[in-house]
Amino acid sequence: MRTRFTEMFGVRHPIVQGGMMWVGRAELVAAVAEAGALGFLTALTQPTPGDLAKEIERTRRLTDKPFGVNLTILPSISPPPYEEYRKVIIDAGIGIVETAGANPVDHLPHLKDAGIKVIHKCTSVRHAVKAEQVGVDAVSIDGFECAGHPGEDDVPGLVLIPAAARRIRIPVIASGGIADARGLVAALALGADGVNMGTRFMCTVESPVAQRVKERIVASSELDTRLIFRTLRNTVRVAANAVSDEVVGIEAHGCEFDDIAHLVAGARGRRVFEEGDLDAGIWTAGQSQGLIDDIPTCDELVQRMIGEAETIIRGRLTDSIEEGVRV
Repeated sequence: MRTRFTEMFGVRHPIVQGGMMWVGRAELVAAVAEAGALGFLTALTQPTPGDLAKEIERTRRLTDKPFGVNLTILPSISPPPYEEYRKVIIDAGIGIVETAGANPVDHLPHLKDAGIKVIHKCTSVRHAVKAEQVGVDAVSIDGFECAGHPGEDDVPGLVLIPAAARRIRIPVIASGGIADARGLVAALALGADGVNMGTRFMCTVESPVAQRVKERIVASSELDTRLIFRTLRNTVRVAANAVSDEVVGIEAHGCEFDDIAHLVAGARGRRVFEEGDLDAGIWTAGQSQGLIDDIPTCDELVQRMIGEAETIIRGRLTDSIEEGVRV
């Protein structure tokens, strides 16, 4: 299943495992790469740039296939040493970087001079257009269904994907609400060149999160997420649990970030993934969890998606077209 994305980034299948905090580690990324898809280590999951260098080497010991590194750039009072993380990525000879958060324009000259291809995550058409203008090689467009930050426009993928695809010339990767072959075929039909999946890859055998988290995803429906930080204009989609419900309740009465900071601390969310305490903190999950009913290996997941997508394209859609002609 060749697309502009597979050709440009040198992978077999048009499927991406995006960078996820506490999740994008070597064992998952290598398994995704071995399955023929594109996986991303999450730079800021590693405490220091030196730790990122070690994680890159650990991944290379597990696979010789292409993989990338996610570098999420967020405004902060005490920002991490982005330049040092970037230097590690360049010095390690990484060929693909996924940027997210703020405009990557300050990092692009360094990455491009090193021959690195850049995919930038966007939540709106205007951000995708701007990303193309500043020189990224592809965009990953996040619909309202996605886990994490869906932006503030509340546009779902069925509209956002084709709206972005018709405005830009570079490859578009569809993200948000995709967990199976149906989502892959639909995204390609809407004008995307590939799909990005977070929640679906989080619920695989090789995912480094606690088994209880994976089982909760399987048991959950598309209704079991919450939108927090809505009143702060920094919306985040997370799994429904005692903590996210408490945050939503506090926000309903009006609050400042300091009023809920103790509930949403990243260290608490990390405990969820590492210890399996589902109410230890907030943790991201997309509405696609309503489409997930098993915990396969990454290879099983990717091969199943590609096989079923080909069946849909060659079978159901072809039959429908032929039936329409006969009618």
